[in-house]
Amino acid sequence: MRHAKAAVAGHNAGVLISVTSTAPTASDLGYLLHKHPDKHQVFPISVGEAHVFYPEASDESCTVALLLQIDPIALVRGRRFSGADSFSLAQYVNDRPYAASSMMAVALGKVFRTAMLGRCDAKPELAATPLPLRIEIPALPCRGGPDLARRLFEPLGWQVDAASIPLDESLPEWGVSRYVSLTLNATTLLSDALNQLFVMLPVLDDAKHYWVSDDEVDKLIRAGGGWLDQHPEKQLISNRYLAHQKDLVTSAITRLEAVDETVIDEHVSVDAVAEGDELAAPEQRRMSMAQIRREVVIEELRAAGARSVLDLGCGEGALLQSLVPDSQFQKVVGVDVSVRSLEIAAKRLHLENMGERQRERIDLFQSSLTYRDARFAGFDAIVLMEVIEHVDPSRLADLEAVVFGSAKPQSVIVTTPNVEFNVHYPGLAPGQIRHADHRFEWTRAQFQKWASNVADTHGYDVRFGSVGEVSGDVGSSTQLACFTQAEFESVAS
Repeated sequence: MRHAKAAVAGHNAGVLISVTSTAPTASDLGYLLHKHPDKHQVFPISVGEAHVFYPEASDESCTVALLLQIDPIALVRGRRFSGADSFSLAQYVNDRPYAASSMMAVALGKVFRTAMLGRCDAKPELAATPLPLRIEIPALPCRGGPDLARRLFEPLGWQVDAASIPLDESLPEWGVSRYVSLTLNATTLLSDALNQLFVMLPVLDDAKHYWVSDDEVDKLIRAGGGWLDQHPEKQLISNRYLAHQKDLVTSAITRLEAVDETVIDEHVSVDAVAEGDELAAPEQRRMSMAQIRREVVIEELRAAGARSVLDLGCGEGALLQSLVPDSQFQKVVGVDVSVRSLEIAAKRLHLENMGERQRERIDLFQSSLTYRDARFAGFDAIVLMEVIEHVDPSRLADLEAVVFGSAKPQSVIVTTPNVEFNVHYPGLAPGQIRHADHRFEWTRAQFQKWASNVADTHGYDVRFGSVGEVSGDVGSSTQLACFTQAEFESVAS
């Protein structure tokens, strides 16, 4: 460890963050971070180097330091880090080499990627154990001062010590700068602590020093999993993290407010994102309720023998993305009333780069679910996944007439929240629904009554099911109805 200290001592000052654990056998922090306490490690990033070293490492107390050294030449040349303040003078005179900002968040995502995912193959039980942690940041740009730092971190269980840094200690009459020194103390999971820092650093600065695009929403949702949806300042956090881009913020808030994206003990493989994307998706991440719902719907479509599928209310195309790789589905079409959602779906599906043959299988268009549209006809199956609860009750009859009367596919699959399950969401007050845009949420009895009436009116048979783990007398989070044309079912049998 003496060698590590000596190696870093020879470098110029840079941006510093330290994390200290005082847990029993505190030096196990090295296992969690996948960085050996006796080694000084250097990681190249786009605009400089990130150094990891341990100022102390004993069983009583262990501190890891992340020192980011910015290369001013690389900073000027790097287009990715041009940011909003990239006019000529600001490229050369700025605080980036000296204060923790979005560049430090990038370094965190690269250097401690595995720790942020909560993985520790050597000691997996340690990754799931809350530790007494202290985080120290000597210089942090904070547009909002110490009060904002407290508003952001205290709801997450941190004890916050934030102090404004004077413009000049020898000239107190000049007042304070926009920088704070920050110390955080809490007993929490290391992965949670790192993910919260990853999000909050650019939020406190209210600046990102690189281009913010659609994929930033995914990064925010991943890093904010388990805490951001319940944070009282989630609107401010989303606004600042996404550089105040209204469409991106709306998308993020919509996804965060879907509180039924619960986690269960099933696993799914997710491809890691490319280096430089700040935070990779996990190789093994627990499956969300949304993923389970999509898989159940796809299995129902396969079982129905559907070869052409219309996803009504497709949103940003998550189900479409899962359907396209399956060769059984020769025609896949998404419809939504939101043009912005369809634009995001097109990017998600990479339509512009898709081969001609594959592109012929997929289509997207704008339309309303409550007005007859000739383009809805001719499909083997129509999916209404988490859609009907967004329709005013007075317009449900119109939706029924459009889907079951006019389009009349062989199969219709409908999923909707089960309001009885809401007792399992601690963030919901009694009687509160899961999403601000839901017009209603039904009990299982109400849903089955509606679906049975629809089936009787339009000549369908209907079968009911549960999506997700069933809990006692309240059922599962999502309820499902599978409609099949009575004539088609009798012929198929």
